[in-house]
Amino acid sequence: MIEKTFKKIEEFNEDQRLPSPENPLFGIGHKELNSDEILNCSLSNEEVSYTNDFYVISLKKIVSGEIIYGRTKYDCTTGTMLFWAPHQTIITRDVAIASDMWYITFHDDFIRGLDIRKRIKNYNFFNYNVNEALHLSPTEEETIKSIFRNIEKEYRNNQDEFSKEIIISHLDTLLKYADRFYKRQFLNRKEMNQDLFTQFKNILNGYFETNQLEEKGIPTVEWLANQLGVSHRYMSDTIKAETGKTAIDQINLYLIEEAKNLLLEPNTSISETAYKLGFEYPQYFSRLFKKKTGVSPAEYRNLN
Repeated sequence: MIEKTFKKIEEFNEDQRLPSPENPLFGIGHKELNSDEILNCSLSNEEVSYTNDFYVISLKKIVSGEIIYGRTKYDCTTGTMLFWAPHQTIITRDVAIASDMWYITFHDDFIRGLDIRKRIKNYNFFNYNVNEALHLSPTEEETIKSIFRNIEKEYRNNQDEFSKEIIISHLDTLLKYADRFYKRQFLNRKEMNQDLFTQFKNILNGYFETNQLEEKGIPTVEWLANQLGVSHRYMSDTIKAETGKTAIDQINLYLIEEAKNLLLEPNTSISETAYKLGFEYPQYFSRLFKKKTGVSPAEYRNLN
């Protein structure tokens, strides 16, 4: 595998055969291909890993090849947007691109102290390490391209005291549209969401049936996501889109349903029930049970 690490945007642009950036902390690149032209981004069949010290947002039409981000392979078709945070690594193999492509690159220092930096930390699409790029409809793709063009126009203009503020405003708009389109994508992938949620429940069932709750404690969201081969953010977003509840809520609901069964078993104390469900302290179990059901474990047992 060929490993490439870029500390400067200039190094990244040179590798991607783009013009040198006009600002060392921010760059925008555009490469347009003829209608019948295919650009091969790999010089050999060898895998190439890329790690940057800055953010990268790209829009491209990938016609063949593989992009691996984190644990699994990206599903790259049609108009594809990728969001790449500093120090994350992607791996490519035999990637070929058609149509035109856009890149925006910016260092954390470019947005330091600004509100947009806080918002970026909350955009989950910068943190996915699964096969979930943003796939755009033709209308959505044109909306995104128009924002890229606005940023490029301001970037290529003779920059003055207003330039950065205007560029940040356009960048903020771009990310808000991306967030909207990602949420649409989750809603449209009902079957995929249901499959992941089914696997999520199966893992919880297996964990309980093999006494791991009692032996290892309540599984974390991160552990469950790792079993599914996805990031915890992606898993949480998918489960929230499918059920309206977070992954943590679903874990708690599972524990409560199992608790109801255990509480009705003869000769099983409330403390024993708590320990079987992975609670270190019975009072935490009792508190959660009452919060979710409206009655204490003892009251539930007496009512049934």
